[in-house]
Amino acid sequence: MDTAHTSAPTVTGPPPAPRPAPGHVDVWLVRPPLPGRPAADHAPQPSGLSAAELRRAASFARPADRAAYVTAHKVLRRLLGGYLDRSPATLTFVRQPCPGCAGPHGRPAVVHAGPPLHFSLAHSRGLIAVAVAPRVIGVDVERLPSPETVEACARALHPGEQAEPEAAPPDERRAHFGRLWTRKEAYLRALGTGLSRHPRTDYLGSDLCRRPARWAVLDLPAGPEHTAAIAVPGDRPDHVTVRWLPAEPLYGDGTPGGEPRQHDHPKPTLRSVPPCRPTRRPPHRPPHVPSRRPPPRPRHKPPPPGSPRGVIGRSWSAWRSSASSRRRPARGPTRGPPNASTPRAS
Repeated sequence: MDTAHTSAPTVTGPPPAPRPAPGHVDVWLVRPPLPGRPAADHAPQPSGLSAAELRRAASFARPADRAAYVTAHKVLRRLLGGYLDRSPATLTFVRQPCPGCAGPHGRPAVVHAGPPLHFSLAHSRGLIAVAVAPRVIGVDVERLPSPETVEACARALHPGEQAEPEAAPPDERRAHFGRLWTRKEAYLRALGTGLSRHPRTDYLGSDLCRRPARWAVLDLPAGPEHTAAIAVPGDRPDHVTVRWLPAEPLYGDGTPGGEPRQHDHPKPTLRSVPPCRPTRRPPHRPPHVPSRRPPPRPRHKPPPPGSPRGVIGRSWSAWRSSASSRRRPARGPTRGPPNASTPRAS
């Protein structure tokens, strides 16, 4: 395991220092407010982001994923604005050509005048990582996976890497797999291909001699619940500085790169609530008052007393029609008993 020798001071604001010198790498770690915690009530609003970033934020279905994306990109803008001495909202980002297909979806870059300033952004649940360097760089951070995730994703590793998590002690298997995966994604981010290049292609395990030539891939300390790594082309960096940046300064409106002022402390912000639409009230109905009108008459009269036994229970109109049909004189030949000489009418 190749781990970077880092310093880990805790600062209270964006970087007042100049750009990293050649051979130096700055890594910033930020813990965003998690859903359900009090700090999430005044999380950064999506103000100051570009139209493309707003469309991307709106595409997330879960509010937690949307808040993580907004927080990560506000952190990136504040940090790069401090390095470039510019307002975070005025920064413009572009995509470099993809090394695989030359399409406009390669590494992200910031438009500015002067020496190149490369960066890489990654975020996982509970942690944001931003790496800044004068050369191409890739960073990744991941929360420790579950044992089920380790078992399911081990098949996507390089054939030489698949046996390494199994060889680790059971209590270290999750951390070993997390370090291996963050190295792989940091390397793919630095390449500019991302996961469009299959993770099985390159070996980034514990054997340094088998890793890609002319690349330096280093593990970073990221706390007990996360793993992180950086990848840079060429020689190993002379110095890697890891800083923990509290998320509270993002809620204020302090100037990037300046000293924290009194109103830069976290304060609640009013969340925008859509105006309520007027609801239609049901018409007023007076309380029920019993009617004084006589009860309605029945639709059918009961059969009169002394009605034939066979028609009791039938309606009055049916009984009347049947009685009138019996009194109606017969038409045509008179019917007689079956043994009469008069033939039946067919």
